[in-house]
Amino acid sequence: MEHIAVYGAGTIGSGQATLIIGHGLPCLLVGRSQAGLERCRSAIGQNWDDLIEEGLASPVNKRAAMSLLTLTRDPADLAGKTFIFEAVAEDLESKRQVFRAIARYAAPEAVIASCSSSIDAEQLAALAERPENLLIAHPFQPVHLLPLVELVRHGRTSGQAADRASELLQLLHRQVVMLNRSVPGFLVNRLAQALFRESIFLLEEGVASAADIDRAVKYAMGMRYASVGLLEYYDDVGFQLERAIAENVYPNLCGTKEVQRTTLEGIAGGKTGRRAGRGLYDWSRKDEADFCRRKQAPYFEGAREWTMPE
Repeated sequence: MEHIAVYGAGTIGSGQATLIIGHGLPCLLVGRSQAGLERCRSAIGQNWDDLIEEGLASPVNKRAAMSLLTLTRDPADLAGKTFIFEAVAEDLESKRQVFRAIARYAAPEAVIASCSSSIDAEQLAALAERPENLLIAHPFQPVHLLPLVELVRHGRTSGQAADRASELLQLLHRQVVMLNRSVPGFLVNRLAQALFRESIFLLEEGVASAADIDRAVKYAMGMRYASVGLLEYYDDVGFQLERAIAENVYPNLCGTKEVQRTTLEGIAGGKTGRRAGRGLYDWSRKDEADFCRRKQAPYFEGAREWTMPE
């Protein structure tokens, strides 16, 4: 059994901790400031309150889970920990300092699973004293609910470290995809950026509204690929028809390698999305609570698989 810690008290760290204690496993969480740790505790508590409101957990489960959580500012408390999720800021110096603390205090065989969403795995490996024990474990928000994790190896990641990471994540009811080498955006963000780029292109060309583009994704692609795989569907359509479609469509797809005008003008005008109140949508016309619930709703049922403490 791994002895687990999370290093980082932000949104990602609080989600990882929620998931771990939600499976009845003790979790040490290391943060930089007392205020940050208190915000983290509050966020974890809110995650549990959301589950309770959905009928997926009880107050008893919440109390039992929270009793498994230890918050600390002292990296020395990593003593004996064998698996650490690193979830600090996306800059190399912050991660270097964390890796040094882990090497100094944690068990020599400790696996470091960096939650980095953008830094190349080879760059991270260059910062680690034991690179063979390091890999990326990139989760998606909300971390405790969305089941996918991208494991990204670098050239020196040991098979044992990869196996241990995969086994622990599967114990936590995660769906694991393994990348044998690091590429910008890994898998999910590469696919998402291709969709974003094409959607903004269609908006700028006046082909359809943001609402109709979203409707097309939600009620065709989203439903289809939640049930069958993208490449399963490619095989199902068949290479001959896919070739004909590609010959017709590929020449007209957006191929820009620059950030598009809509995004740049939105930044310049302060219309940067939901938190600014305006972006592609006028968010003053949207129900904020409804959006936040819809953002989590597809993943709530996965919590029924948790082995919650009582």
